[in-house]
Formats: sequence, C-alpha cells, structure tokens
Amino acid sequence: MLVDRHPGVSIHGKARGINQRTMEIYRAYGIADAVERAGAPFEAESGVAHCETLAGEWQWLFDADVPRAWPDVTAGAFCMADQNTVEPILIDAARSAGAEHLFDTELVSFDADAGGVIATLENRTTGERQRVSAEYLIAADGNRSPIRQKLGIARTGERTFQHTVNIVFRADLSAFLPRRALFWIIANPAGFHGGLVSTADPRRWQASIAYDPAEESTEDFTDERCARLVRAAVGEDIDVEIEGVAAWEQAVGVAERYRDGRVFLVGDSAHVWPPAGALGANTGVQDAHNLAWKLAAVVKGEAGDALLDTYDAERRPVAEALAPAIVAHQEARMSGRPEPAALDDRAQALGARYGAGEALGALAQEVRVGARAPHLWLGDVAVHDLCVDGFVLLCDSPEWTDAASAAGVRAHRAEEAEGWAERYGSGAALIRPDGYVAWCSSGPASATELTGAVARALGPVRSPV
Repeated sequence: MLVDRHPGVSIHGKARGINQRTMEIYRAYGIADAVERAGAPFEAESGVAHCETLAGEWQWLFDADVPRAWPDVTAGAFCMADQNTVEPILIDAARSAGAEHLFDTELVSFDADAGGVIATLENRTTGERQRVSAEYLIAADGNRSPIRQKLGIARTGERTFQHTVNIVFRADLSAFLPRRALFWIIANPAGFHGGLVSTADPRRWQASIAYDPAEESTEDFTDERCARLVRAAVGEDIDVEIEGVAAWEQAVGVAERYRDGRVFLVGDSAHVWPPAGALGANTGVQDAHNLAWKLAAVVKGEAGDALLDTYDAERRPVAEALAPAIVAHQEARMSGRPEPAALDDRAQALGARYGAGEALGALAQEVRVGARAPHLWLGDVAVHDLCVDGFVLLCDSPEWTDAASAAGVRAHRAEEAEGWAERYGSGAALIRPDGYVAWCSSGPASATELTGAVARALGPVRSPV
C-alpha cells in the first residue's frame, strides 16, 4: 500500500533526468517504452545555458550533445521525462501488480515493534481514519521526512544552500527559443535570479527562484508577483498564466542509518542533495530496487530478517560518496564556473559497488562480486532484463544449467553472447534480483556450490528480531 498525501500527481516538473541505470530497471519491469514515450517532448533538449534574460544572449555552461545511450555498457538509455508524466506510468504498473495507491491520504502516526507496524491513515478531504497493520514501513516522505524525525535519525553533512520557490506557468515562449536547453540559469537586474525548465506541455514552464523563509512565505508569491518575475526572466512583456507555486529546499545530508527496526528510509528521506547530476529521483529508485527484492525474500520466507540490514550497508556508503561530488558540481554550476570533472557520468550512474572497497568507482566491464553485472545481449534480451523476481545464473555449459536446475535457480547460457569471455571469463556468475553479482566461479559445475552461494546471498532464514 502506497499512501500519498497529495490529491494527485504534481504539476511541478521534477525529476526530469532518468539515467541509464534507472532505465535499465524500468526495462526489466516492462515500462521503459512507456517512459521513453513520455519523454518525447524533451528529445530536442541538451546543454545548460546562462543568460540575463531568455530574450537576450545565452552563454553555454556546457553545450555538448552528450550521447544518451551507452550501448557498450547498458541497454538503458538516458531519458528526459518529468515526474508529472512518469508517475502515472509507475502507479499504473504498481496497481496492475496488485498494489494499492491512496491519493489524498496521510500517515498521521505509526507504532513499530518486533511484531510489526500499526499505522493510522487519514483521508485529507473527509477526515476519515483507518488503521493498517503491516510487516514493514518504508519512509519515502521527502527531505523533511516526519518519519525520520520521529525515529530521531540525524543526517551527516547536513546544510541548506538555499530555499527555492517553483512557479509553474503557461506562456508561449517559442519566439525566444532558437534551441532548447535542459535548463536555463537566469540572473538580471530586474530581480530574477534562478532557473527555467520546460515540461512535457509545450506551453507549460517552471521558473525557480531563491527566497528567504525568515522574511517571506509562498503566500507572498501572488499570481501578480509571479507573473512579474516570469516576465523579468523572459525579458519581454508577454501573456502569463500562473498555475501553481511550491517551495523546496536545496540541501545536502545523508541519514545516519537507513533502517530502524521495521522502518526503512528511501529517496529524499534517506539522502538529499542539489539537482546537479540529476541523481535525486534516480538514487531513490535505485534505493527502492535494492530494498524491494530483499523485503520480498524475507516476506516469502526465503531469507531471514538480517538480509534487510544489507540495505543500509550497501546503499548508505553510495550516498556518502555521491554527496560531496554533487555539491561541488552544483556550486560550480550556480557560480558560472566550469564544472569539475570528478563526477564521471558512467561512474555515477553504473559504478555503485557493494561490499569491501570503495562504494562508487569507475565503471569496470569485468565481472566482480558486489558490482553491477556487466552488460551482455542474449539475443534480443539484455542481462538486466532478466533481473526481476529471482536469482539468475549466467553460464557457459550444460553442466552448469543442470546444476542450476538442481539448485532451483534460473539459468541462461551466455557463451555465444558477444563479450562473454572478456567480461565474464568462463564458468558461471550468480546475479541477484537487482542485477548485482552475488558469486562467480571458473571451476567445474557444482549444484552444491551454487546452492551455498544462494544461501550466503540470502543469509540465514530466521524470524525477525
């Protein structure tokens, strides 16, 4: 059950850049094509422009038409599609799989103990309340996360860069757009200092400006004032219709722990950082993907509760490695300085590593336990398309497929796949449901070894503590 306090999908254009790893996940769940169709209005956008007004001269902070597909390393291609268009796709997919999604419903309280979670929910329109009993609670309640605060979980490296107001408006800006950027950074003497981005609707736009919550609130941003700000950003007296105003914090901080008994933090409740690199929603999806298969294994009785501790152990170090790099990029971007080269696109999207050693590293294409499985095409299917509801064994002999059958693991012969020998060597590799390598062997096929590898990946089966 997903509880959403909002009355519906937000009109604010957020989470616009969907990276290759997230699209890889969406492919496995059969929704990548729908997401790509939702991103069609953004296909012509590239680069980041800096200007005094949209009608004036632009300077490009970066103007490269960066390739969105990396066919040598992943079947997922970067996609521009905002939350407003992607959320309905995710909601429909979840509901089709049996999930219940409740809009206009708020979690007002919860109690969690060794026996489970009791949550009190309230319909924000009718005031009607209900109590829900669950085994686990996932806090995906944003930067301020009331759930995290109730649990007393602090954040390391926490600071706020600025408070921002988003203004969603309708206007015809086609006369001022010789080409379309990913976004525009605009600063001028007329009083506009902020950014501008498009949405999937060609006449709907979003302007963002900094404000001081100690001196004003969103109520001070009347339609008249917002229209003036938009005209200042454009540099012309155009017709403007204001559709919505919302405030948010541009901040950084990583939760000290991602698990508190029966409760788990994901996305912005676990970590928050500025928008440079488009890693907010992407890492949120990847957090949830790491946690979901583990919850499924525990709920099905295939693994013990200790498996869930690995969620914090694997995902929190990745956030701690990303945070300072993203901050450095955002500060450079907003100052107009060249962005540092330390945050490699492929490393940030595909380089997360679990276990011993660095949590984020350069993308390697050789099989490695704890790293994402190297990309291969098995006919029309990519390796990561197979990673949905169970472990997968990639192998190069009938003896290994027999061993997999005896161990109850799905097997796929891969020796004829281009790149198999270079990326996987010989033998077999056991891949987790989230596409990460759990074990590999270059020795003779053995159902006993494979069964043991699965057991070690899942941990001992025992009741929750």
